[in-house]
Amino acid sequence: MKAADLISTFEDFAPQSLAVSGDPIGIQIGDVNREIKRVLVTLDVRPEVVQEAVEQKCDMIFSHHPVMFRSARNLDFRNSQNKMYGDIISNNIFVYSAHTNLDSANPGMNDWLAHALKLTDVKPLLSVEGPEHGMGRIGDLVQAQPLKDFVSDAKSAFGVSGVRVTSNDVNQQVKRVAVLGGDGGKFYPEAIEQGADVYVTGDVYYHTAHEMLTDGLSVVDPGHNIEKICIPYLVQMFTEWSKENNWNLEAIPSQINTDPFTFM
Repeated sequence: MKAADLISTFEDFAPQSLAVSGDPIGIQIGDVNREIKRVLVTLDVRPEVVQEAVEQKCDMIFSHHPVMFRSARNLDFRNSQNKMYGDIISNNIFVYSAHTNLDSANPGMNDWLAHALKLTDVKPLLSVEGPEHGMGRIGDLVQAQPLKDFVSDAKSAFGVSGVRVTSNDVNQQVKRVAVLGGDGGKFYPEAIEQGADVYVTGDVYYHTAHEMLTDGLSVVDPGHNIEKICIPYLVQMFTEWSKENNWNLEAIPSQINTDPFTFM
């Protein structure tokens, strides 16, 4: 099969129109007519992930985060990032990325995060295309609990050893929860507007955290890497599509931890 077949099916599920304007999603490197048999699914495309793809004899990498957030000024391979591009090209690996369109898909990234938190009555936090698609999710815990207990549960749900908490009272009772994978600090007013007791998102900026405190919103920042939750879901999705469409395609999950941070 061709990479174009997988992309066409995926974009029926998560159209590019769901992406935030300017988000560099879609084809990253390579020829969409490339014949593919093995696709490596990853959160990030890093040099060690490319090496993994080579070792696993994968001809395609499907990532959540785009490879090229910032355009390369040259392809001097003394630069490690540029060398990675060269390794992708020299090994004829096709790379495709689905970012904010996967975030807004239903089901998509934020549904999977909400499911991990065991939220009920879930709906989009910010609508994108109608009531069913949007950035983030908001829902309710089955039972209210102290924030400090929710934090403990969230750490277990996402498999992280530590989180950053912004709150005026770690003993406050929380029930309504908003979640937005990735860098979602700027959307905290929407979480307040929709009645969230606590907002789960990553990369919260220092001064934004001050504003959150002033506005009385508790926030749990488990990091950006929790979006790796998408990997097994995508592998399962691609495997099911392969069976349904009689594709000769194997999807495998990356085993590389691409989180640049370590809690110590």
